[in-house]
Amino acid sequence: MLDYKLLAALAAVIEQGGFERGAQSLALSQSAVSQRIKLLEARVGAPVLIRSTPPQPTAVGRRLLNHVQQVRLLEGDLRHDVPMPDDPESPARLRVALNADSLATWWATAVAPLCQQGELLLDLLVDDQDVGLRRMRAGEVAGCVCATSEPVAGARSLYLGDMHYLAVAAPAFMARHFAEGVDAESLARAPAIVFGPDDRLQHRFLASQGCMAEFRHHLCPSSEGFVRMLCAGVGWGMVPAVQIPAELARGSLVQLIPGHSDPVPLHWHYWRSGGAVLEALTARLAAAAPGLLGQH
Repeated sequence: MLDYKLLAALAAVIEQGGFERGAQSLALSQSAVSQRIKLLEARVGAPVLIRSTPPQPTAVGRRLLNHVQQVRLLEGDLRHDVPMPDDPESPARLRVALNADSLATWWATAVAPLCQQGELLLDLLVDDQDVGLRRMRAGEVAGCVCATSEPVAGARSLYLGDMHYLAVAAPAFMARHFAEGVDAESLARAPAIVFGPDDRLQHRFLASQGCMAEFRHHLCPSSEGFVRMLCAGVGWGMVPAVQIPAELARGSLVQLIPGHSDPVPLHWHYWRSGGAVLEALTARLAAAAPGLLGQH
C-alpha cells in the first residue's frame, strides 16, 4: 500500500518548486519533508526526485504524481457523496496549465459559471501552448490547454477550436520599417516582439514570408504588455485576433499582411479518472470555448 503522507510530500515539493516552500504548504519542517521523500524512495526502490532547482520528478516520480492528482479529484467526489463531519467539505482545487493568450482572452468567461457556483478553485500555471503538455507528463496538473492533440497516457484530449493570430504593428512602425512593403528583407531588419523562449509564432510567420534569417526581437512575457508595446511602436508581433478588435477598429494596430492569419489549434487535455469536477470543467469548456474563439 502506498503511504499518502509520503506522496503528499512529493507533490508539495514539485508543486511549490522546492523543499522549503513545500514544507511550509504542509505545515512541516523542511527536514521532515526531506525524510518523507527519502522514505518514499526507499519504499519504491528508486529515486522520485531530481534534486535540481527547482526539483524535477523522475520517471517514477511522474507516475506517482499522476496518481496523486487523480486520487485528489476522486476524494473530492467522495466527500461530496459521503459527508464526513470531521472533514468539512471544501471546493475542489484543480491545477491547470494554459497559455497566456487564452488566459488573457476567453478562459475566464468560459470557466466563470463553475467558479461562481462555489464548487471550484483554480491554480493556473502559465505555459506556452506548444509546451503545456509537459506539466501533464510531469503529473503537476489535472488538465492543460495546448496545441498538441495527442494526449499523454491516462488522459484524453478535446479539440476546442483554433486561435487565429495576426501579424500586427502600429501605423508609425509600419511607415518606419515597411514603407516599401513587407518582404523577407524588411522583416529581417524590423524588430519583433516575442512572448518568450518557447514562442515560435513570429518564427513561423517569418518562414511563411520566406525570411529564414535571424531577426532582432524584444522579449515580453505579458499578454497585456505585449499589446501595449505593439501600440507604442516598439515592434511587430503575432496577437490573437480576439484580443485586439478595438485596436484594429480604431487603427492603433494594423496587419502587416491584410487578411493573413495563423491558426493555432487549442486542445484541452484532462485525466480520464479525474472525477466529477474535472468532467464538469471539461463539459463547460466544450460548450463555451468554440464560441469565444469565434468558431460557431
